Amino acid sequence: MAADSRFFACTGPQRLADVAAAAGGSFTGDGERRFTGVGPLRSAGPDEVSFLDNRRYAAQLAETKAGAVVLMADVAAQVPSGTVAIVTATPYLGFARVAALFHPAPVARPGIHPTAVIGAGARVSPEAEIGPYAVIGDGAEIGAGCIIGPHAVVGPGVVLGPRCRLHAHASVSHAMLGAGVVLHPGARVGQEGFGFAPTPTGDFETMPQLGRVLLGDRVEVGANSCIDRGSQGDTVFGRGSRLDNLVQIGHNVRAGRGCIVVGQAGISGSAVLGDYVQMGAQAGIAGHLQIGAGARIGAQAGVMNDVPAKTDVIGSPAWPVREFWRAIAGLRRLGGKQGKTG
Repeated sequence: MAADSRFFACTGPQRLADVAAAAGGSFTGDGERRFTGVGPLRSAGPDEVSFLDNRRYAAQLAETKAGAVVLMADVAAQVPSGTVAIVTATPYLGFARVAALFHPAPVARPGIHPTAVIGAGARVSPEAEIGPYAVIGDGAEIGAGCIIGPHAVVGPGVVLGPRCRLHAHASVSHAMLGAGVVLHPGARVGQEGFGFAPTPTGDFETMPQLGRVLLGDRVEVGANSCIDRGSQGDTVFGRGSRLDNLVQIGHNVRAGRGCIVVGQAGISGSAVLGDYVQMGAQAGIAGHLQIGAGARIGAQAGVMNDVPAKTDVIGSPAWPVREFWRAIAGLRRLGGKQGKTG
């Protein structure tokens, strides 16, 4: 089904030539043909664009009513009559760009809502949008094109680069954000980290958390995820990194560019991740570890030792993938033998 116009503005109709250009693909046919939106193979209509990136759905391609399909060259001949094949080496990426052509991200509507609270000395770009009941702390800086949603809070001294977006009820303190950073609803950035010192009497005294959070350009933080500020140094995520919903990042974590952390995963304090590390859902990394660039941490893995670059690990405690599956195979064989002799 097409995107619901109540929630998603649409720029259509769009010319086939422009759709193909957005996809980075080639086509044969009338470049002036018009399309109104995008949809899945199964339900897209003649004026909609779909895509195929997984051969599991090849049967749907043969039956699709879509007017155009973004796909790879080796399946282009399978499109039905009347459907245009838009051929690209990266169909999923190409379709993402086509979808963004029809449904671009919201842009700021400059202005400050009368219920918003703007602190003393705060510098808000006249090109920014400040929503209902939002709070901008003293001395904060809000860049051009930023969108601050309802009830969002920007703490004192926080700096937001251009085109950042804070969704409803997100909050950020003690932080510097680059361009195009997105905090989804309920995200928390810059709060006090989990640090304390035990006393001889068995009590705990909070260790002052005196660092910041630094988020590079185009970092996205999912709904209800938390990034603690550093204790003495800074907590850092590099350009283009993405955190899913319900992710916990401890103080002083330093992650490079393009890191991916999937839902319910957690990284303990002072762990260091190289560029393009990927963490599966519910995985955990212990504190003070080094995770090399390009490493991949499987879902529910418990990482308790350093992981070399470009290494895949899984299990708890985490092992390299091949060793893990060899061990599992051995356990199954052992279990089978015991079952026969028992």
